[in-house]
Amino acid sequence: MPDKRKVHFIGIGGISMSGIAKLLLSEGYEVSGSDAHESPITKMLEELGAVIGYPQKAENIPEDTDIVVMTAAIHEDNPELAEARRRGLKVETRADFLGQIMKGYDMPVAVAGTHGKTTTTAMISRILLEAECDPTISIGGVLRDIGGNFRVGSRKYFVMEACEYTNSYHSFYPRIGIILNVEADHLDFFKDIDDIRDSFHRFGENIPEYGVLIINRDIKGFEKVAGGLKCRIVTFGSDNSADYYAEDVTYDEFGRPSFYVCHGESRRKMSLGIYGKHNVSNALSAIACADELGISSEITERGLAGFTGTDRRFEIKGKINGCTIIDDYAHHPSEIRATLDAAKKYPHGEMWVVFQSHTYTRTKVLLDEFADALSAADHVICAEIYPARETDTLGMSGEVLMNKIKEKGTDCYYFPSFEEIENFVRESVVDKDLLITMGAGDIVKIADDLVGNN
Repeated sequence: MPDKRKVHFIGIGGISMSGIAKLLLSEGYEVSGSDAHESPITKMLEELGAVIGYPQKAENIPEDTDIVVMTAAIHEDNPELAEARRRGLKVETRADFLGQIMKGYDMPVAVAGTHGKTTTTAMISRILLEAECDPTISIGGVLRDIGGNFRVGSRKYFVMEACEYTNSYHSFYPRIGIILNVEADHLDFFKDIDDIRDSFHRFGENIPEYGVLIINRDIKGFEKVAGGLKCRIVTFGSDNSADYYAEDVTYDEFGRPSFYVCHGESRRKMSLGIYGKHNVSNALSAIACADELGISSEITERGLAGFTGTDRRFEIKGKINGCTIIDDYAHHPSEIRATLDAAKKYPHGEMWVVFQSHTYTRTKVLLDEFADALSAADHVICAEIYPARETDTLGMSGEVLMNKIKEKGTDCYYFPSFEEIENFVRESVVDKDLLITMGAGDIVKIADDLVGNN
């Protein structure tokens, strides 16, 4: 843990920042912070002892502050950052600060990859909870077992999701690192796929010689990512060229897989409480991690069977007109394919997808791939693109995506507002249909409205 005891967070109400603040408060640090407005998260932190100011302004930073922590989204003209610079205070990014915290744990585990990070981090966390290991957990989604995205545990295990965007995970130093997959994404930051492979290789370089990298053997450019690392390498993949692989995969009536995990002479039966073939791959990495941590196969099996997912990952929301409504975070073509493949194994009549693309850059670069992936549905409804941090549309829109999908021969619609989409859905879906709201933006509002107003 950092030596300096008085820490100020710019934007303390954010999911990740609030978790770190909660951890410091449990360790006896003096914590202050700021946010745009009061929220349930900031109220919780205040009850734990944090001093929080609203909105962000220079005077929120206490005079005796040791460290100011900010996210990468904070700009230099932020009044609190400007004040910290003026006073010569130590300023650290959230990633750098979290990396320092990780060093205080005996067994830090970091889960990286283009897809599946949240689910796999949650799987490993669920196994450790089943084993009563009292882990500290930092995850990018809501894990129902801990009632949120952050859990303060003992100082032995720290399991965290490690995002590659802006290379923030280069600040982490795990004992066990996991790379699930490496694909083209975040191309508003990375130059190309080779740049992304270099980034994941750099993540692997932070694992010490006595540590281990658990990595997908099926990654294109595997040697570029894993070659030359000083740590031990353990692989998982689709066949026996990997150290861990699955055989005899079957699915129950709801599309939940069971399979045999093969590792050396061992062949173990596992069943998942979540859906889809892609989660077999995620589970293989979690099983390999559990083995490295010395968790028994029986506990791992119970942990995976009892794990029912995180919020916004194939989350069943309810029904309307007899149609099942599911919400999913998929926002990359590979994720869309995996989600729709899982959905095909779920009982349904016609499959509807309401899709909200995330950022103009991703939409432009992957437009054809989005259309190919979404054409697996019977009907697609395109919402307007969620811009996130971007302001230049690059000529992209939900209507452009609709036209590209129609070229594939798929029934597709575009509506500029959520209200129009909801009205169309209510008039269109029927009993036994399946509708998935999909994307990384605020598309979940449609699922909530449909179920809430049913």
